[in-house]
Amino acid sequence: MRNGRRIVITAGASGLGLSIAQAFLEAGDRVAVCDADANAVADATVTFPGLRAEQADVTDPAALGAFLAGIEADWGGADVVCANAGVGGPAGHIEEIGLEDWRHCVAVNLDGAFLTCRWAARVLRTQGHGLILLTSSISGLFGFPQRTPYVAAKWGVVGLMKALASELGPAGVRVNAICPGAVEGPRMDRVLAMEAAARGVSVDAVRRSFTEGVALRRFVAPEEVSAMAMFLASDGASAITGQALVVDGHTERVT
Repeated sequence: MRNGRRIVITAGASGLGLSIAQAFLEAGDRVAVCDADANAVADATVTFPGLRAEQADVTDPAALGAFLAGIEADWGGADVVCANAGVGGPAGHIEEIGLEDWRHCVAVNLDGAFLTCRWAARVLRTQGHGLILLTSSISGLFGFPQRTPYVAAKWGVVGLMKALASELGPAGVRVNAICPGAVEGPRMDRVLAMEAAARGVSVDAVRRSFTEGVALRRFVAPEEVSAMAMFLASDGASAITGQALVVDGHTERVT
């Protein structure tokens, strides 16, 4: 794929999504992001004046649809669509988790990916080329305890990717998922605090349990995940589809 590509990213105004957006912007691409957080959208447009950013929640089909329709009308389509929106969901034993908390976690992580991919599949199939890139998690490959809504949703994302890769491959469209491990940043800080409360231990103890189960004994930097996204969008990855690519320092055990 050449530079000057049309990149669409959900939940792209902060955290991992913004890191991916920045990488594509620096490569000379046009980038549009949506995000549920209006303040993050405002901040991102100030930091990156070339970024097209709008407020839209992926669990709101009308709002997400309006964002995507605007991209299609103005750009005529897209070359890379990143279904990146996610939320950590609750932590605790399954009997302690409420149905509404479960539904919200699945809605953001899986329903949002479905709605984004439904649009992307139509647009990219018509074009006969493009990449759909979903953000799953190492949790989409391992069964972590006390995180059932998140784990179930992220496994679902991998399943969605596998099905779409088979469905869209004949049309020349590739579909892959990135499965990050623990990524440094405010979101992971919130997850650590939530898990510490659920386990009744300190935040430092949870952080140690995360890193001790990883071969590199460290968390992942956002830039390491965005580098994978850039590779998957490159000509060098033109035969890579249907894959869940892990960026985690090699998880050896689940604690």
